[in-house]
Amino acid sequence: MYYNNFLKIGNLTASNSFSSIKFLRYTKIQQQQQQLRCFSQFSLIQKSTSQKPTFNKSNFANNKRLCLVLLPLTGVSCAAASQLAKTDSAPSSSTGNQRPAVDDIDSSNMSGPDPKAAQSIYEFTVKDTHGNDVSLDKYKGNVVLVVNIASKCGLTKNNYAKLTELLEKYESRGLRILNFPCNQFNSQMPEADGEAMVCHLRDAKANIGDVFQKVDVNGSGASPLYQYLKHKQSGTLGSAIKWNFTKFLVNKDGIPVDRYAPTTDPMDIAKDIEKLL
Repeated sequence: MYYNNFLKIGNLTASNSFSSIKFLRYTKIQQQQQQLRCFSQFSLIQKSTSQKPTFNKSNFANNKRLCLVLLPLTGVSCAAASQLAKTDSAPSSSTGNQRPAVDDIDSSNMSGPDPKAAQSIYEFTVKDTHGNDVSLDKYKGNVVLVVNIASKCGLTKNNYAKLTELLEKYESRGLRILNFPCNQFNSQMPEADGEAMVCHLRDAKANIGDVFQKVDVNGSGASPLYQYLKHKQSGTLGSAIKWNFTKFLVNKDGIPVDRYAPTTDPMDIAKDIEKLL
């Protein structure tokens, strides 16, 4: 009896909600924003735009959740919506735009040298975390390790600690670590450039070297420096950066000589660094 009563309430709620949903759709169109709402215990389904939603008792027994995306009205799985946010098509680049689907060099996007024609990293100018131009020829005569860093990654704690250890061990002998924050991988570098970035690294006790402006490392919008690094040192299964904390080792002539996976412990690179110092 209770189930039948609840079923009637569900149908009534669904019917009465139809007008409300139409109003909400109109409101969202005016705002040009999209909002995700989840309902538990029962779900609303719509077979066509002319058919009112009805109570779906098949989902009630399993206590499933269904999300309604307004503008337009669409039924999607909450789990699927969560997973979608983790895909490569999700807007997670440092600029907040849709991540480019390709990883080609786009010469129209560059203000510096052609990454395919450049002879060394010394030809590139980048911006530090405060927005000041930095010519990389300042690092001539040094061995350089270039790393794309992130603050919320599962690899962050170990890499921050080991990069700090690596720099303390070899900085006096000529090692320099260049850190480029990147938000392309599941938005795991949310800190803003400037003081927010400096404070984050200080609080994390990450004395990891020079820190530059947040960049994209993949796609046609990638930093020209990273386009050059990937052109010179292609990784496994293609040149694209696979995740946070990919590392490029550059010799004293400014030429990339090796590339290491995100999971490579920075201290495991020590032996290669010593050969170049």
